[in-house]
Amino acid sequence: MSTDIRIIQTTLPDTWIEAEVGAFAQTLVEAGAACVQHSSIQSTYKWEGVIESSAEWRVQLKVSESRFDAVLTTLGEIHPYDIPQIIHWVAESTQEYAEWVDSD
Repeated sequence: MSTDIRIIQTTLPDTWIEAEVGAFAQTLVEAGAACVQHSSIQSTYKWEGVIESSAEWRVQLKVSESRFDAVLTTLGEIHPYDIPQIIHWVAESTQEYAEWVDSD
């Protein structure tokens, strides 16, 4: 078995309370993510020609290759932003962790 897993990262509005972020994370776990972590961050970005700075939630998901497409589809369907930051990459992990990420 491969030790590769997928990491997906996105952001959510800081106006969401912990319970809303938790419900969002639970939906993604139900869609197939093995683990969803979130933390508060500060983002600076250009939106509609204006430089903005705002607090957000960073959300990071650990997903097996076999569940990646389903999780990515669900994330796109439930995300509240017009143009969400959804980035992903392949990461190497230990054999044991990769097996856990791929388990039910």
